Amino acid sequence: MRLGVLDVGSNTVHFLVVDAHLGAAPLPAYSHKDELRLAEHLDDRGRIADSGVERLVATVRTALRVAEDTGVEDILPFATSAVREAENGDDVLKRVLRETGVELRVLSGEDEARLTFLAARRWFGWSSRKLLLFDIGGGSLEAACGLDEEPDAVASLPLGAGRLTAERLPGDPPDAEAIRALRRHVRARIATIVPEFARLGPPDHAVGSSKTFKQLARLTGAAREAEGPYVRRRLTRDDLAEWLPRLAGMTVRRRAELPGVSPGRAGQLLAGALVADGVMDLFGVAELDTCPWALREGVILRRLDRMRDGTGEPARVPPPQ
Repeated sequence: MRLGVLDVGSNTVHFLVVDAHLGAAPLPAYSHKDELRLAEHLDDRGRIADSGVERLVATVRTALRVAEDTGVEDILPFATSAVREAENGDDVLKRVLRETGVELRVLSGEDEARLTFLAARRWFGWSSRKLLLFDIGGGSLEAACGLDEEPDAVASLPLGAGRLTAERLPGDPPDAEAIRALRRHVRARIATIVPEFARLGPPDHAVGSSKTFKQLARLTGAAREAEGPYVRRRLTRDDLAEWLPRLAGMTVRRRAELPGVSPGRAGQLLAGALVADGVMDLFGVAELDTCPWALREGVILRRLDRMRDGTGEPARVPPPQ
């Protein structure tokens, strides 16, 4: 079965086409991304501006054309923190449905954590035993931990790299006091969720699944993406701590020249690094592995599981408009 996953995130609207079958790993067939940055289209009332909604509608229409061209049978459309937290989120969803026929499902932060955890568990397998997952998105940080495919603890915090950069790191490069203030804020918020996870005991395997962790791992010496998904890529807190002051003193343009850092993400890299450093330190994680699978794969796997159980309902693929 050919599935299309439409992921409306805070940074990017990503349409991923995969060949998915029961009992097999989803195989990517096509990928289309638009760096829409919905979080940057918020007005002073916390509403997504008309310009952002219009771009979102246009991007969804493009995804529908791609779906038709690539033979997609079902589309799994969802939105995360940018739409979830927007003051006019419901109006945005209604307009997208009215103008494209696509009904976006808004995931809660806890749902994001659970689905991403499922993807990591399937990727690394049962040999990981107690798995601890972190994911730093554009709008939020998700954490999950457990022994099974359903985590025993989940949390979501408004500590996304894009959000923190826009709200708390002015300047290029930002001044030292702003960085210190952000570090304090990040650690204070993370500390609120540590006790819930600590009661489960130390993890056997820690994993970071987001683009932020992948870029930081590459920056500190991990293999290039071109070497394929099956190469082990690690990030240690010691290496990250060495890079933090260097990133703090760089302009966005200079960060974009670093290995593994994309120009579109360079501006958020420092905030993301501060969050990564905070979770690794406060959770007592000396090193973690990056995971090639994340939320999109979790959505696919959950759909396949429900099809196996006979509870999944195929999504309608509306014609391009």
